[in-house]
Amino acid sequence: MPTARAISSAVLLSTAALLASSLTACAPAARDGDRRGDGGTATDEQALKAFRGQSPDWQDCPAPAPVQGGGEAPRALPDGTAWQCATLRAPLDWKKPAGESMDLALIRARSSGDAADRIGSLLFNFGGPGGSGVATLPGLAPDYDKLRARYDLVSFDPRGVGNSRAVRCSDPALPDDSEVDDTPDDGADELAALVAFNRDTAAACERNSGDVLPYVGTTQAAQDMDLIRQVLGDEKLHYFGISYGTELGGAYAHLFPERVGRAVLDGVVDPTHDRMAEALAQAGGFQRAFEHFAAWCAERGCALGADAERIVAATVALEEALDDTPLPVSDGGELDGDALIDAVSGALYRQDYWPTLRVALEAAADDDGDVLQDLAEALGRRGGDGDPDASDAPDASDAPDVSDESDGSNEEDAFRAITCDDSSDRYTAADVRARLPEFLRASPLFGPGLAWSALSCAGWPVPGTAHRPEVSAPGAPPVLLVGNTGDPATPYEGAARMAERLGKGVGFELTFEGEGHGAYDSGNGCVREAVDAYLLDGRLPAPGAVCEAEPLPEGK
Repeated sequence: MPTARAISSAVLLSTAALLASSLTACAPAARDGDRRGDGGTATDEQALKAFRGQSPDWQDCPAPAPVQGGGEAPRALPDGTAWQCATLRAPLDWKKPAGESMDLALIRARSSGDAADRIGSLLFNFGGPGGSGVATLPGLAPDYDKLRARYDLVSFDPRGVGNSRAVRCSDPALPDDSEVDDTPDDGADELAALVAFNRDTAAACERNSGDVLPYVGTTQAAQDMDLIRQVLGDEKLHYFGISYGTELGGAYAHLFPERVGRAVLDGVVDPTHDRMAEALAQAGGFQRAFEHFAAWCAERGCALGADAERIVAATVALEEALDDTPLPVSDGGELDGDALIDAVSGALYRQDYWPTLRVALEAAADDDGDVLQDLAEALGRRGGDGDPDASDAPDASDAPDVSDESDGSNEEDAFRAITCDDSSDRYTAADVRARLPEFLRASPLFGPGLAWSALSCAGWPVPGTAHRPEVSAPGAPPVLLVGNTGDPATPYEGAARMAERLGKGVGFELTFEGEGHGAYDSGNGCVREAVDAYLLDGRLPAPGAVCEAEPLPEGK
């Protein structure tokens, strides 16, 4: 089932925009077969100089490529500013810059303000790992329009993602992931199928992308960001990272503390956790968020139960019943327990999805599974870290109109590759069984899928080097960390641990007492004012500052 992948992939946006691989950069560094220097081979220093000396050939962005998720070319912004795309050459292996190189896909919208007020470029990573920044930024640009007064808005496809040397694990011999139960609780055959699926997926990744798999980790992506900074002509890297993007930002600060500019990390990943601990924390985070939803639902006369505890129990019972006996739906398919978890976990990413979730669960409890099935299809199979785009939010008064998504995106493959490259953890079925009681205590609804997701790196052909990328950054300027108390995918406690790990005087926390994944894109006025003040004027919020959530509109 896609549930564990959907939730753990959520550590955790696909909209539209693309970069055609045919776009090139001026003055590229050496490619395969094109070596310079003594004996016909460039030295590392010569190669680095060539990389840094590039001048991107910015062009109008073409229609999206399937590998980035498909869709239409990004439209000009309301003031007429066109989106521009380019490619940048980078070393495949930053330890051997004179060796093979690769393309990085970039997108930008130029600043709307006066040149004299321009600070530089603001580089975004929206999460995943595996999400295409080139595809995502145009859809979210209205959220950042105020920031464009002083910044060019810039994003990129990280290495292994989209048009930046995409990792591919697809293979006709592999079963569809929906055919594999991610919570093998019905005997040895289900567990054997899950173990075989992960093993065979790893082998397919090696067959299809073995040349790039060792080089897609977060540390190398952070080095790419410094190359982007240099090529764009900025003295410092000004950065906005969300969810996994906070881990990437922390890795950058560790490598280049003196080059950190104004940086915001929102929906902060806990840098102290290994992968099993991260999954366990997420189980608790999703459970806490669902209990918040249940309390909200009870206040509005939810048919599932008179209080939050009964609503949670009723949903667990409904999931178990659907797992045993799926409910037929009008399109000829079936609603099973996996789809319920997909729908619930997806809806917890944004509080404005809660009204639809309430309608969907009440209908399913009354043997009408259509709305919940549609919600699962709309929100449950994102494969990436950022929450679904607000334009995908279904209307509580109607079943969502779910358009078919391209099956060409490599988001899930990239998620697996980057996660397994970053981590040395290689868990076995015995490891999961030993920890399963903890996960069930954390969440009977979300815990099992997250526990078994720890097998996703079993048999991976590339050994990881550590539990997590290092983020300590003594000497770096203040980095603003925004933690959301109701965040399901990156629980609030991670912000404090990131602040501690970054170092004294570096991590600076802002608390959002709200719901959903991340804070800035929730639209909360207090959060936006605080973040904008830092990015635009360099003013940090007062120590211990707290922003409170704005209630949902009446009638929702």
